[in-house]
Amino acid sequence: MSRAAGPSKLAAVAQRTHCFGAQRSLSTSRVSFAEVKAGPAISQTNRAEMTLRRFWKNVHVKEDESGNYLVTLDKRNLKTPSGTKLVIPREKRVMAALIANEWENQDEVLKQHALPLTSLASRALDGMNDATIRAGVIDALFKYFETDTILFPDEKPRALVRMQKEHWDPLFAWAEKELGVKLKLADGFAPAQQDQESIDKLRQIVEGFDIWQLAAFERAVYASKSFMIGLALVQGRLSADDAAHAAQVEVRSQIEQWGEVEDSHDVDYQDIRRALGSVACALVSL
Repeated sequence: MSRAAGPSKLAAVAQRTHCFGAQRSLSTSRVSFAEVKAGPAISQTNRAEMTLRRFWKNVHVKEDESGNYLVTLDKRNLKTPSGTKLVIPREKRVMAALIANEWENQDEVLKQHALPLTSLASRALDGMNDATIRAGVIDALFKYFETDTILFPDEKPRALVRMQKEHWDPLFAWAEKELGVKLKLADGFAPAQQDQESIDKLRQIVEGFDIWQLAAFERAVYASKSFMIGLALVQGRLSADDAAHAAQVEVRSQIEQWGEVEDSHDVDYQDIRRALGSVACALVSL
């Protein structure tokens, strides 16, 4: 079992030689060197990513002097890929326990997909504390909103229409009643044109998210391919399983009509629930 951390990646040295046409004449360009920049700090997380091997024996959760939680690998604090200490707030004890469980249940060969809460916590701490990154994330999510999948319902086949009504119509009603946002459907393939007032109300909600909520929302939107399904999950309107059903109405209607494709539909079923389940777990305050 490997216990050595992988070396930092260094930029390669670039060298180029040119030969010109004059007989018996050789000319070479100056040797230029690429700028060498410091890579990310070696942390337990990116050490595992580089080696893809389990190098630790014991995993524990401990409290720091502020009552927040730290996950330790062989008594060393777990850190984010950038080297930030992975500190879980005291009100997220469940999240700390689940992160520890992710690392405890890793086999000798690291399975990165089995660390969904670790990656979400790292995203929150490394990215969402930075005002520039945070603003960029929010802008990107609102561009996604323009082509939200629930704004493009189909009129056939019947199984798909039925599932859209079952899973999407309640989201329109929720948005109007609870958020004061009346969503407009897209016209053809063009992005739906929402009222600026509705956009402003949604932006106010998202901009009010803390780092954990925003990281969770980002994952929920990209996993479900829907701004509104992701928002409903983060706001507690949908469970992770309900959000997965809403996000997969098209796939589920195809399965109902044609049957399930092994190693495709069944894998997608688990993948989206892993992603959305990590969102739900990250939002638990306990």
